[in-house]
Amino acid sequence: MTTAPDPRPILDLFRIGGRHAVVTGAAQGIGFEIAKGLAQAGARVTIADLNPDVGEAAAASIGGTFEVLDVTDVAAVAALAARLPDVEILVNNAGIVRNTPAEDTPDDDWRAVMTVNVDGVFWCCREFGRAMLARGRGSIVSTASMSGMISNHPQPQAAYNASKAAVIHLTRSLAGEWASRGVRVNCVSPGYTATPMTKRGLDTPEWRATWLGETPMGRLAEPFEIAPAVLYLASDAASFVTGHSLVVDGGYVCW
Repeated sequence: MTTAPDPRPILDLFRIGGRHAVVTGAAQGIGFEIAKGLAQAGARVTIADLNPDVGEAAAASIGGTFEVLDVTDVAAVAALAARLPDVEILVNNAGIVRNTPAEDTPDDDWRAVMTVNVDGVFWCCREFGRAMLARGRGSIVSTASMSGMISNHPQPQAAYNASKAAVIHLTRSLAGEWASRGVRVNCVSPGYTATPMTKRGLDTPEWRATWLGETPMGRLAEPFEIAPAVLYLASDAASFVTGHSLVVDGGYVCW
């Protein structure tokens, strides 16, 4: 089976005008920059986040809308998907980390990380994916991490690493199931990025020295540097890309 060449100029393939995009965990940080980038490319953006105080202002600043969403509440995810049946782009960005030694990790911390980072991604993929499959088109992009490919050090974070590895493999699994039905599923795997969560780690001298010293580019990413990768995967520019983890890490995993 062959596909006729797309007659549009190549830059037009990145434009997503008129498409409805939902970005979870987008009140600030990487998620907000993703939401802003999608809006600038023409999408109607819904920011779905736990924090209405920050989220409503974030949505207003990009001309989008805001919905309160706890991605760990499967009923809430299903209800939002039912209210927004026209979503063509889903970005699963909500995530948390716990930096505790494995032998001292409380059960509640392990479950919290897995519930947000893995269960929440699956609930959103499943619920929003149903409408995409029914229409025969859609693009899902999840925020994984280079931590799903390597074991970070010196900070302890076994739960986070395992959760992001699960996101990468869930991405591949869903991509294989849904490719023939018109839905592409990919993920972005950032390296150390200058978000409030990561900046706290920079206050620990040993962590800072290792993070910067082992990144070939010698710096952290800025959140806006992750957004173009998501736009690419979400747009028609990536029409033959599915099941892929696009690493944006300043070269960290190449050493």
